[in-house]
Amino acid sequence: SELARFKFERPSYFSFRFPIEVEIYSDSMEELHAAADEIRSRIERVPGLVDVKSSAQLGNPELQVEFNRDQIMALGLDVFSVASTIRNKVQGEVATRFHEGDREIDVTVRSVQLGRASVSDVQEMIVGQRDAVPIYLKSVADVSLGEGPSEIRRIGQRRAAVVSGNLRGRDMGAVAADIRTELGDLALPGTVSAFLSGQEEEMSRSMRSLLMAMGLAIFLVYLVMASQFESFLHPLVIIFSLPLGAAGVVGALLLSGRSINIVAMIGMVMLAGIVVNNAIVLIDAINRRRTEGMPKQQAIVEAGKSRLRPILMTSTTTILAMLPMALGLGEGAELRSPLAITVIGGLAVATGLTLLVIPVIYSLLDRKVYEVDAGEILEAETLAKARTDERLHLGAEAQETAT
Repeated sequence: SELARFKFERPSYFSFRFPIEVEIYSDSMEELHAAADEIRSRIERVPGLVDVKSSAQLGNPELQVEFNRDQIMALGLDVFSVASTIRNKVQGEVATRFHEGDREIDVTVRSVQLGRASVSDVQEMIVGQRDAVPIYLKSVADVSLGEGPSEIRRIGQRRAAVVSGNLRGRDMGAVAADIRTELGDLALPGTVSAFLSGQEEEMSRSMRSLLMAMGLAIFLVYLVMASQFESFLHPLVIIFSLPLGAAGVVGALLLSGRSINIVAMIGMVMLAGIVVNNAIVLIDAINRRRTEGMPKQQAIVEAGKSRLRPILMTSTTTILAMLPMALGLGEGAELRSPLAITVIGGLAVATGLTLLVIPVIYSLLDRKVYEVDAGEILEAETLAKARTDERLHLGAEAQETAT
């Protein structure tokens, strides 16, 4: 039978950290381990958090040597020389290197296995001498068998432990909120501090940066439109199309079961420059007709009729182009699809509402009176009548041809 190969990876968005991490800081290893164990036991109960583990775990068995500094000084020794002697006898010291071709082989000198096979053997190690009398390790230190930490981690030059976990069945924001509640209810010593980090922290920082980018994008769009329209009011009317797109984004994400993440925020920044296009076309068409002498309400109606088809065609082509990405086709599609869903939902809703809401807002806010001389009005009316007569004549010819 054929063997199936599966590859399991921790999901991440632009990060190799765990989705949820709690960083714990303390100068005391005992307090650090106790706090890490308490936090791990608490957040294990949070729904949606799995594979919870702590870096402050006991590691492999080891011999622990605790020096008696007063005794060492009384015998005329120092801690560094005693520790170096123990290391050389147990771990060994490279005396020379043997060269064989392009290889280098270390020649290490250390005590024989029988001289370091048990705790009592290590206690009988000679670490120095005084007046030709050997000094044994047991006379200047206590040797015991114990377990050391699995790792000694420092974050920002501070001793730390990290409790981490993965997500299952719930979004990151909801799980992070529950963990913050658990940390707030936890009574830690004054020398211990704990903070929520991991992908959740990075996403929050990225969200803040993208919100600033979105605000800057809206401001720049307003400046460009204000310079083109030579008005501060008309760009403001156009900006009203952005909340319409935001409503579409929320609806699309809810319907697709997606949450707002970094990729969706990038799509919203893109949307800020896309949804205003329809409103720009519509407002420009209204202004052109008003400069020709057409009344405001009539200009709004005529502009809506003439710009309806171009606006719908432009939005439809954009939506259809984003559809394969939204459907999740291809490698890594789950990472890109929130962007497409955001753009499609926002653009679809904004396009429909722009044709209804923007003319209403324009009618309420715009009080400008366009002054046009009688000659221009007469010319515009004559041109409009000529166009109407031409359409009627073409329609009559077509009817005669049909009969």
